[in-house]
Amino acid sequence: MKKTTASQSAFFNLRLLIGLFMVLAGVFLALVGFGAFSAQAQQKPRIIINSTDPLVPNGFDCSQIRALGIDRQENMRAGAIMIACGEAQGGAASTFSELIQQLLPAPLAYGGTDVNLITGTETSPDITQSETFSWTNPDNPLQIVVAYNDSRGRFANPINISGASVSTDGGTTFTRLTRTTGQSPFANTLGDPVILFNKPSQTWFAIFLDVGCGGQGIGGYKSTNPSDPNSWTHFCVHNASFDDRESGWADNNTSSPFFGRMYVSWNDFNVGGGALFVRVSTDNGITWTPHQLTTGTPFIRDVQITGDLATGDVYVAGMNEGGGGTGGPRSNRMFRSTDGGNTWTNTFTGPNFTGPSDGSTCTSNSYFATIFAGYWRHMGWGEPAAINHVVHYVYAQHGTGSDPGDVYYIRSTDSGV
Repeated sequence: MKKTTASQSAFFNLRLLIGLFMVLAGVFLALVGFGAFSAQAQQKPRIIINSTDPLVPNGFDCSQIRALGIDRQENMRAGAIMIACGEAQGGAASTFSELIQQLLPAPLAYGGTDVNLITGTETSPDITQSETFSWTNPDNPLQIVVAYNDSRGRFANPINISGASVSTDGGTTFTRLTRTTGQSPFANTLGDPVILFNKPSQTWFAIFLDVGCGGQGIGGYKSTNPSDPNSWTHFCVHNASFDDRESGWADNNTSSPFFGRMYVSWNDFNVGGGALFVRVSTDNGITWTPHQLTTGTPFIRDVQITGDLATGDVYVAGMNEGGGGTGGPRSNRMFRSTDGGNTWTNTFTGPNFTGPSDGSTCTSNSYFATIFAGYWRHMGWGEPAAINHVVHYVYAQHGTGSDPGDVYYIRSTDSGV
């Protein structure tokens, strides 16, 4: 893999830094909105009893947090358990974040008028949305679906902290999916969104962490008419109790030898402390075949799965986080499948680097490094893309000297080798 940084213009790096900063700001605001900083850390019982939080199960043994890898998971349920067990400190938004909000233009003009996806009634305090994943129908570019975390169902029964908005006019307007219950169609899901379109069946797949798939497995809802909130029906990709950070990709290229296949990657904290897996569907989402990419030791974070838009090769970007915190050296990994997800090879292991940080860790979980005095967690995860055997990856690491973070770009011209 060839590392290329000098050729990137200052404007390109600045634009990427702004984008990464906005994502980190969104993660922080989501945690605030979901109540992740609602109480000061205090000594709590080691066994949770009489929980009033639907994300925190009664009978949970707090002594098992690290054995189960909950301190390394990034989902909302893991955060709520950390707080309930007294392992995470609460608080409020910093004055710095308030200053940033005042300085940012409203709306952010990234090439046109910003469109609000969150239509319908908003009832405080459950009014926070975050972590978007979007996809366009290749046969009808006017149809766009965006999935996200949505706190309006935080205390619904069953819990529902997943949402989606649909556009039928190419993004000019969006409508948030809402049933007569006042909630999204995605009951019993815990957010962490993925949205895919399966071209052969003309079906949309909204994928989340799913209580109905083993407690916290991977599943969701599918529909051939996404604008109708009553059309979505449930399915499971993987039944488990501690899945985390799923990602997905669909091969909609009719010239691809693997046309129609769908792929979902994730970390399973029931296996080896967070082994990396991919499940593949070859029958339009009816069945999903498992493939294990790592043992869990060392822990390799699932960063993002993507595919070569021309060849159908599939890539999973991962990261060895070096034990977390600010001191652990990071290293990038790339896994590749050239046979439609049947077999996988670790084609690239990058050199160690120091992750982006100002020297602080997350106030709610010291495993995660942060910038801006402990409020925005950031481990350096990036974004891959691939076409015609050329694989691109952008990520972040600590800059020179006291610079807390810069964006770096690496590229492979030989299919990720």
